[in-house]
Amino acid sequence: MNLRLWTLIMVLFLSYFAKAQKNIQGKIVDSETKANLSDVNLSFFNGLTSQLIEKKATDSLGRFSFKGFPEGLYVIVEKRGYETKRLDTFREISVIEMVPSGKTIEEIVLQSPSRNIKLNDGNTVMNIAGNKDFKTATHMLDVLRKTPGVTVDQEDGIFIGGRIAPAIFIDGKPVVMSIQETRAYLRSLSPEMVESIEINTNPSSKYDAEFKGIIDIRLKRNANLGWKGNYNGNISVNKFNYRENSLTLSYNTEKIAYQMQVGYNEGVSTYRYNALQRLANTNVMRTETYQKDAGKVTSVLTGIDYRINSKNRLRFTLRGNFRNNNRTRTGSLYTTNEDETQLIFNTESNNPTEYGQENYGISTDYSWRGKNFEVNFLGNYLLVNNKQKDDFINKKRPDYALLSYWKSDLSNRIKIYTAQLDVRQKVKNTNFEAGIKYGNTETSNNIRYDTLALNNQFVPDPTRSNMFSYKEEVFAGYVAFSRKLNKLQINGGIRFENTKSISDAISSDSVVARNYVEWLPSFGINYAFNKSNEISVSYSRKITRPIFSQLNPFRFYFSPLNYWIGNPYLQPSFTSQIKATYRYKNWVTDLTIGKETDVMVRYPRYDPKTNVLEYLGTNLPYRNFAILEMSFPIKITKWWNINTQITGYYNYEFRPYFNEVFAFSIYNYELRFNQVFSLPKGYTVNLFTNYESKTGNSLYIIKPMYTVDLSIQKTWFDNKLNTKISYNNMFDSYDQRLVFRHKQIIDNQFTHWWDSRRFLVAVSYNFGSSKYQGKEIQKTDEENRSR
Repeated sequence: MNLRLWTLIMVLFLSYFAKAQKNIQGKIVDSETKANLSDVNLSFFNGLTSQLIEKKATDSLGRFSFKGFPEGLYVIVEKRGYETKRLDTFREISVIEMVPSGKTIEEIVLQSPSRNIKLNDGNTVMNIAGNKDFKTATHMLDVLRKTPGVTVDQEDGIFIGGRIAPAIFIDGKPVVMSIQETRAYLRSLSPEMVESIEINTNPSSKYDAEFKGIIDIRLKRNANLGWKGNYNGNISVNKFNYRENSLTLSYNTEKIAYQMQVGYNEGVSTYRYNALQRLANTNVMRTETYQKDAGKVTSVLTGIDYRINSKNRLRFTLRGNFRNNNRTRTGSLYTTNEDETQLIFNTESNNPTEYGQENYGISTDYSWRGKNFEVNFLGNYLLVNNKQKDDFINKKRPDYALLSYWKSDLSNRIKIYTAQLDVRQKVKNTNFEAGIKYGNTETSNNIRYDTLALNNQFVPDPTRSNMFSYKEEVFAGYVAFSRKLNKLQINGGIRFENTKSISDAISSDSVVARNYVEWLPSFGINYAFNKSNEISVSYSRKITRPIFSQLNPFRFYFSPLNYWIGNPYLQPSFTSQIKATYRYKNWVTDLTIGKETDVMVRYPRYDPKTNVLEYLGTNLPYRNFAILEMSFPIKITKWWNINTQITGYYNYEFRPYFNEVFAFSIYNYELRFNQVFSLPKGYTVNLFTNYESKTGNSLYIIKPMYTVDLSIQKTWFDNKLNTKISYNNMFDSYDQRLVFRHKQIIDNQFTHWWDSRRFLVAVSYNFGSSKYQGKEIQKTDEENRSR
């Protein structure tokens, strides 16, 4: 993109002169009770052309406002349970009375609220903007925490279907971002900016085989001409504080839509690790680690959406994400004899770290759509540069004599190219689809360790230093079809993926090359009995390739005696599963049963001579799993809604471990209650509780965890200003405690704690002058299905 085009973008954002506008404001009430009516739909039309100008909905107090209307304006007013009205004249301030279309039975207290959930090919689709369940959510990560079927852990890791890390899609397209950049982007999205999300726990063969799950986030479309802006900011406070800021600007013309988003986050987070281990010589060792992480993140995103004509559309996005972290980690190893009456040794470790990451991304999206034929092309490029410097200083207590001192200097570079072409042809009631995709990933890692020698000079340490590179090419293609026969819909397809990879541990002169082809089918049926009842059954086979961190054979230290190391000989795993979904109104039940082979896991290995505990990677022969999930909303009163989620898990691992085989059937469950209180004067209060029962795997027991969050929300100034206050993890109860099952091998237990108990204040402000709708913009079939 040349300098002239950048200049044009900035001029469009900064050189707008607003015109004087005439406003109308009003309120809508029940004609019998005079109660304020919320969520009433108002459609404003030009009386001369009958062109839709804008759609509005009343707030919790029944209020609405509209700016800059032309002569002859008329409005259509609609709400379920009331007679539709058309108004041809308006006063400056208006009160509209709506007549109920029928009597309701007030004695029935328990009832389902308005439909915010639907199914799309068996996938749960939830409305976000305007959904009371998410009004108090700060950003999309907060929304996902409260979404049935989705789990967000204390490090902002996102999981569905148990512990599956899903791919994130935006408007039906995969997002090629680093993990850190994806999390920062989701934090920049307020619930008001998102129309819906779709949770796909069993993607078909048209999607990449590594996508064992997908979360598709559909952004709200701004079809109005002119410019709009949105600011989101929040500050969270615990022992320290963290601040997040995001500004989004958009400018729409009849042909081109411009977008710019900038963000800046800054603050401090803390983490603690505690461990108790009984050593082979019967001594007792206690480990304590405290980590303080001060970080800054800056992000920039610019985009152009060019509607060339009614059939052709071109999108282009350029983005950057930059972060700097200064981390200090202090720890201690305190060892006593068996009855803890005599001190054996007491050491202290310090690990200051400087970390920096630069992300650059470019994406191009072109689509051509005819009457029954469509072509889509998507290209992505991602460049990630990581640099990190560490000092590892170990001293003896209480005299603080130096025991050891080494430094590390890490340089990591990741480049990803992807290009995919999809075509769709509709023949009567059948859709045929086909596509090809090419992906290229190159990762290089160079970590150098230097150790302080006896002459007080740092010398290279070849036992820890490592150079490692990984290259992977994936060429894939698929064919798929879907056919609708009255109430029955059938879809199926098959995908092939050819993977070529080379991992090169340069320091140890070890090269592992692979070249393999896999065929991955999928099939699904969906039957709608009526608008309230539908059932879906689907099958898929997936492949999970090991990622760079799992392959790289270098040490990542938690403490001087504890680290993990990658395994370049890991094999990909394969998952076959069947999913059945049944929906009755807003009540949804999912059952997933499957088997995974060559499961990739980490396992501990303890050296009784050095007391070093290292975590290594390996493939397990197989595991069987099942997940039963039920989610249902209940409306207790007009002002009190409860969304309930009950999930049961079954996991059976066949795990060989040091000449023994451990196989356990693990059962556990999770309960969530999301209570929403709609109070007078437009206040919304949310009480979210989450409980996870005792769980684990063949080696570890994980103790139960629970959390309680309380938040309150209110809008001001005709819904332009949105304020939220939250107190998350009120009882500081959400920490992870693990105990090793087989004490004859390793007798240890440890706890991870994150500072997730936080008081948070957030604001969101909308501004701009867009008012008139342009012509209907082109939508893909995927976009239409999400509506």
